[in-house]
Amino acid sequence: MVRFKNGEKIMDMFDKLEDIVNRYEDITAELSNPDVVNDQDRFRKLMKEQNNILPIVTAYNEYKSCKQNIEDSLAMLDEESDPELIEMAKDELNTSKKRVEELENEIKILLLPKDPNDDKDIVVEIRAGAGGEEAALFAAELFRMYTHYVESRGWKVEVLSADETGIGGMKEVEFMVKGQGAYSVMKYESGVHRVQRVPVTESNGRIQTSTASVAVMPEAEEVDIHIDDKDIRIDVMRASGNGGQCVNTTDSAVRLTHYPTGIVIYSQTEKSQIQNKEKAFALLRAKLYDIETQKAHDAEADARRSQIGTGDRSEKIRTYNFPQGRVTDHRIGLTLYKLDKIMDGDIQELIDGCTTADQAAKLAKMNEN
Repeated sequence: MVRFKNGEKIMDMFDKLEDIVNRYEDITAELSNPDVVNDQDRFRKLMKEQNNILPIVTAYNEYKSCKQNIEDSLAMLDEESDPELIEMAKDELNTSKKRVEELENEIKILLLPKDPNDDKDIVVEIRAGAGGEEAALFAAELFRMYTHYVESRGWKVEVLSADETGIGGMKEVEFMVKGQGAYSVMKYESGVHRVQRVPVTESNGRIQTSTASVAVMPEAEEVDIHIDDKDIRIDVMRASGNGGQCVNTTDSAVRLTHYPTGIVIYSQTEKSQIQNKEKAFALLRAKLYDIETQKAHDAEADARRSQIGTGDRSEKIRTYNFPQGRVTDHRIGLTLYKLDKIMDGDIQELIDGCTTADQAAKLAKMNEN
């Protein structure tokens, strides 16, 4: 039996499930209360809580139904003499037993403690690493890969800043992804991505290895991170394009310097100085929040080692080998021979593999306790 700690009290899994079902019924009753409907903040919070626990309630109700089917089938086998009914009862018994095992595992996963950032929008930072211009081209391809994937889910992409090269590469790009559960899905992409291929800039046809780093950070609200005015310097200037040429006649670009950390944010993607300033502060908050999150991870080294892709940002997580048409995720030992599709945004199988491995590691660790 799996056991869960809740403060000083220890409940077994089914006690916890009954509590969740009762809570779901209480929320349903509250949502029909006119006073709650008129209080939009309260209504939204309850709706969010209800949506979060609905998968658990649905799985538990199916589990109870399957357990009842098992009892009914066993009773039929004891009482019936008709061969057809006996065979039907056996089929129902086997199907229900198999489904009960599946549901027990699904419920254990659903009851795993959630990362408090899982429901948040994200800020993604891609930086070209070793490999010069080829690394910048690869960084740009990763940006397009993520853009296609995000759009395929119906989420929105908003570029915060970009440092482009003259031949289509990107030294660095930072963008926001807005979508339900974006962090829970994309957090496994953090780390160093490695590409192996013959660069377009290589005249001798030799295969080169280049890298780009990806950092996925949960969006931080003002309530999450407080920034003192005295810690910030704000500079405004005219936006510039490739080669430094001016692309705007007004001082629309914004540069933020955060003195305590030395972080510098430059935003010029919008024509409005106000919008660029908002984007710059959003990016700065995300980076400061990420620093605090990384400190917490460092303080919980054992927990971090049991998880996939939420630890060391310098970890080489994936290789994209163009001559062989393969992509290998080194954390989970998964190799897929569909590089073209992956570079076009078909990364769900990679994400699912990391999610499953992470859940399995957490379940194993929980069962040890």
